[in-house]
Amino acid sequence: MAVGYWEESMSGRAIAVGAWRGLAKVGVFTFAVGVVLFATAGRLDWPSAWVYLGVVVAGTVIATLMVDPGLLGERAGVRAGAKSVDIPLAVFVGRVGPLMMVTVAGLDRRYGWTPALDPILSAVGLMALVLGYVFTVWAMTVNPFFSPVVRIQHDRGHVVVDRGPYRLVRHPGYVGVILVSLATPLVLGALWALVPGGLVGLVTVLRTLLEDRTLKAELPGYREYARRVRYRLLPGLW
Repeated sequence: MAVGYWEESMSGRAIAVGAWRGLAKVGVFTFAVGVVLFATAGRLDWPSAWVYLGVVVAGTVIATLMVDPGLLGERAGVRAGAKSVDIPLAVFVGRVGPLMMVTVAGLDRRYGWTPALDPILSAVGLMALVLGYVFTVWAMTVNPFFSPVVRIQHDRGHVVVDRGPYRLVRHPGYVGVILVSLATPLVLGALWALVPGGLVGLVTVLRTLLEDRTLKAELPGYREYARRVRYRLLPGLW
């Protein structure tokens, strides 16, 4: 009895440590995004940038409060069993690509590469940005196996998740990523940032294809799920 209690306690501590580590990494990266954005722009009086950061911070805080602590630990780093081919793609989509976007956006703002956008276009971008975070956070809250890299999580009892947004498409988190990457340049009024943003979107589509193949081959029940939910990212198309 005492041994079982000790093991359960140690497991709980490990989850808590992993959760705090994951939270710290997300916080540091979000801060870095803000620093790069304003440093490259060379100014702080940039209202659209503050709006963008507000959405990013709000999405991060809400996700942190709502997701399973074990998932925060899972997302704290690359775990054993991660597919090696996916690791560089995940790093690009989650870290390198977003930093490229805000760097280009800041330089665009500094040197005036993009003329003032129609307010309607900026508003559409803001709605798409919020929707992207909503979709991503929704997927994270219903899927305790929402790992940052592709891996079958046998150690965490990995099973197919088919509720919430997973009833609509098989990879709703990636839908959110694509929306955010395409909306960010519009919100910031920096169309040149669509170059790295579009690249993030393309790499995300590639990750979707590779992850879907892995899940069909290695996760029990996923093939049956894929027959029920036919589309990976966009209902009626793909």
